[in-house]
Amino acid sequence: MAVYTSVDHDAAAHLFQHLGLGRLLHLQGIGAGIENTNYFATTEHGDWVLTLFERLPAEQLPYFLGLMQHLAHAGLPVPSPQAAPGGSLVHTLAGKPAAVVTRLPGRSLDTPSADACEQLGAVLAQLHLAGASYAPQQAHERGLAWWGATLPQVLPHVPTELAQLLRQELAHQQRCAATPEAQTLPRGPIHADVFRDNVLFTGGAAGMAEPLHLSGLFDFYFAGTDTWLFDVAVCLNDWCLQADSATWDAARFQALLKGYQSQRRLTPAERHALPDHLRAAALRFWISRLWDWYLPREATLLTPKNPGHFERVLRERIDNPQLPDF
Repeated sequence: MAVYTSVDHDAAAHLFQHLGLGRLLHLQGIGAGIENTNYFATTEHGDWVLTLFERLPAEQLPYFLGLMQHLAHAGLPVPSPQAAPGGSLVHTLAGKPAAVVTRLPGRSLDTPSADACEQLGAVLAQLHLAGASYAPQQAHERGLAWWGATLPQVLPHVPTELAQLLRQELAHQQRCAATPEAQTLPRGPIHADVFRDNVLFTGGAAGMAEPLHLSGLFDFYFAGTDTWLFDVAVCLNDWCLQADSATWDAARFQALLKGYQSQRRLTPAERHALPDHLRAAALRFWISRLWDWYLPREATLLTPKNPGHFERVLRERIDNPQLPDF
């Protein structure tokens, strides 16, 4: 999320009135993230998130918004897209395709506890199971094909040694994906970007009686059909590391998988494939961060993330493939 397109207050107010959400009282740009233009909005009927899509074409958006609607109807704590009177979830604002979704309560956790990781694992499995009945299909846009197409764009910007590592790992992942075992792994809609800043919690603060509770999982605009295990690997690589390190925090690693398996047991094939999927998840985000770092777009409030972190994660996954017991 960032602000690439400035939104006129009156134009936004007209959209919110058209959606039956009442008079617009406040509109504030959101600086976190890098893909789309996002605003927090408050109307007389509630709090919302307004998104203008900078890269995604309008024809792809019904998949993402329909998936969110499907999951929200299933009781998952995800944003609910707001439809126009004719039923469309995709709108137009400032010449860009746009969406308005409910703003979820809570805060992101910089340092999640084992309890938070266990809750996340359970919700992720529930998301996979509920998403299995979502009929539309759409390729995971940041999957293996995208890595292969994007890597040549970033290789001229990196040192020779890093370029070699990137090429070798891409080739390894292409070989893994071509195996018969990979073709049989459970698949369905995945979120594909469940980082800590895309999950919200209420309660759990010092001095508060309310226990920690996962209250929201948002930003579904990288979603697509892929192995459920890839989603698990993305979460483990972000939520379960020791501070300022690429090494595992065993307690959080075990808690996240305990939560996931409380809802859906990993198959033997998934357990065997997890180390390679952890490498795949590290490669995906290393490539995307290199892309954003060296080939940035101009935007207000945009801060690209340092790609070096996922280089370290990938090296650790290659050099030390042994996982904590789970």
